Amino acid sequence: MLNVPTLWMVFVVNFLALGVIWAYVTRSYPKFAAARFWMASSFVGAAGAMTALIRLFVASPLPLLLGAGGVIAASCLAAMGIQRFYDRPVSWRLMTATGGLSLGGVVVFMVGFEHMQLRMLSYTLGQALPLVLALRLLLSPEGRVSPGARLSGIVILTIIAILLVRTVGNLLGHDLSARAGGQAHAVIVLGLLFLSMTLNFGFLLMAMDSLRNEVADLALLDDLTGVANRRHLLQRLTEECARSERGGAPFSLLVIDLDGFKTINDTHGHAAGDACLRHFTLMAQTRLRPGDMLARTGGDEFCIVLPSSSLREAAAIARRVLEVCRQDAATCTGGDIPIAISIGVAQWDRGIGQFPDRLIAHADHALYAAKKNGKNDFAVYDPAPPLSPEPVGPGEPVRNFA
Repeated sequence: MLNVPTLWMVFVVNFLALGVIWAYVTRSYPKFAAARFWMASSFVGAAGAMTALIRLFVASPLPLLLGAGGVIAASCLAAMGIQRFYDRPVSWRLMTATGGLSLGGVVVFMVGFEHMQLRMLSYTLGQALPLVLALRLLLSPEGRVSPGARLSGIVILTIIAILLVRTVGNLLGHDLSARAGGQAHAVIVLGLLFLSMTLNFGFLLMAMDSLRNEVADLALLDDLTGVANRRHLLQRLTEECARSERGGAPFSLLVIDLDGFKTINDTHGHAAGDACLRHFTLMAQTRLRPGDMLARTGGDEFCIVLPSSSLREAAAIARRVLEVCRQDAATCTGGDIPIAISIGVAQWDRGIGQFPDRLIAHADHALYAAKKNGKNDFAVYDPAPPLSPEPVGPGEPVRNFA
């Protein structure tokens, strides 16, 4: 025989434990906003269940009403945590209205005039509706697909199914409410207890997956500028080379070096040099297209991957990046530090194959020619032989379109 008060006590203890776990996650990862809502959901749910137990010792409907309010609020907070996990604005007004109307219905049909079916229907809507509203985020293909999200979605669907069964049973004349008690009510409480714990484990899996992805992203980003680092660049170039090898579509690479950067560091200090790197990053990004990737490969060296771009298209983008730096330098006054850059441009070809280091070497060769031509300029790499019998020089394979 299942004992309902014992089950509710287990509910309280488990949700207090889950609240402590979420509190630890919140303290350890303060930027993970969803954890705060899930922590609040656990503690509020535990408080509601504990309050509902008082009805065993107090002959008043107040503990049951407060307990119902706590469970409804816990459901709303869990749904708001899902919204924050997916970086969606929290629907405070909607959740407050949903919870308030649901609890109001419970009060009316318990205190105003007794109607068990309508009271349980109001209570069920308060529990289920917030989760239904958040369910689409967990199951949407546009969201972050993860094992935790799938588990949470399945659990919410199961919870809704149990609540629906309870509602139908009540409407058919079977009192499955907490007041009636009974083994049917105990089985429902046991099922909801298990599913509520499983739902929180789904949330924990979602949190772990999110934090793991965040760490992975940080490993591919430059700490100073926030753009891709060398590791990320090599991964992207390897992917682009493989794609071009399969389909034959070209792509291009820009290699950029800040002219006189050592002098800036020696004269103005490393803090000023760091500011110049960040400023150049912002300027360059304003001239790039969606899908282009800017990466800092170290020191004052940058690369830009230009997918599906020919040599001439890449030269046009290099000209745009160079021009924005020239315009910015022309407006410098006082203590402002002008930024000048040199750019080498190269395009993937069959000879490069799936070896991105060869493409980087070609772009570096063009960058060397741009530096040799007086800096603050760009040059493109072209291995084609010259049309006129000019003397062969070290810059022969490079043509300057500036």
